Amino acid sequence: MRLRGCQVSCIRGGRQVFSGLDFEAPAGEALAVVGPNGSGKTSLLRLVAGLLIPAGGSVALEGGDAELTLPEQAHYLGHRDALKPALSVSENLSFWRDFLGGDAGDAGPCLAAVGLGHATHLPSAYLSAGQRRRLSIARLLVVRRPVWLLDEPTSALDTAGQRLFEGLMRDHLKGGGIIVAATHMPLGIEARELRMGGPA
Repeated sequence: MRLRGCQVSCIRGGRQVFSGLDFEAPAGEALAVVGPNGSGKTSLLRLVAGLLIPAGGSVALEGGDAELTLPEQAHYLGHRDALKPALSVSENLSFWRDFLGGDAGDAGPCLAAVGLGHATHLPSAYLSAGQRRRLSIARLLVVRRPVWLLDEPTSALDTAGQRLFEGLMRDHLKGGGIIVAATHMPLGIEARELRMGGPA
């Protein structure tokens, strides 16, 4: 399995963000997308996730499930934590499990894996920024998808949370998964770099 982009171009708001971009990420590897603000890191992730349409070129998951689109085989973890404040931690994760469908797991072990096993019945409105991020990361675990698209994934996480997430990323790669992460900070795992828009 391999995620491959060929001559990909992106236009937003009438401005060409990037053009002629080639990249690839084979199974078991991580690709760190780096570059200055405005260079198109987030736009690239959103394009791969199917939230933006490329102005040119193509992106495909070679060797993936032929019955599913690329977005249906990918998780997108953006800047914002997509949580409903009135729902409990467990209810939020169960919502995403049911909404995303596919190869779904039990919410309990996934919450324990991100260090929220003690807070399952707590309304998400009461969570700290770091805990909200951990709950968003649990979404990557409760429905298994081969491609993780991560936008500044360690934002709001403390040192312990970063170490925990590094372990989860390594486990995903060991299982043959693919990670594409836009980041200004070291991921904490081995990753090839895709540099956008000149020096960072």
